[in-house]
Amino acid sequence: MTFVPVVFLLGTIPAGYAVDDIPPPFDADYSFASYHAKTVVNGNVVDYSRTFEVRELSVPVKAADLRKFYRIIAGDERNTVVLKPAP
Repeated sequence: MTFVPVVFLLGTIPAGYAVDDIPPPFDADYSFASYHAKTVVNGNVVDYSRTFEVRELSVPVKAADLRKFYRIIAGDERNTVVLKPAP
């Protein structure tokens, strides 16, 4: 059984600002689940997408591996897009 929630967020960059920094694409792939996130700037729109796929509902791995996987996701979710005043 596979459960794949996908999140897409779009944000408009305010007038007078430009993107200074975006998080790098991120991929974590385990036998029981995967997580992928990407931020792209298209003109004055920031497009953020992520996919979290659960491949097995009963995880046949060590608890430490599962904790590591969720800590990786939590760390990625704290990434931000940095704006600066436009020149």
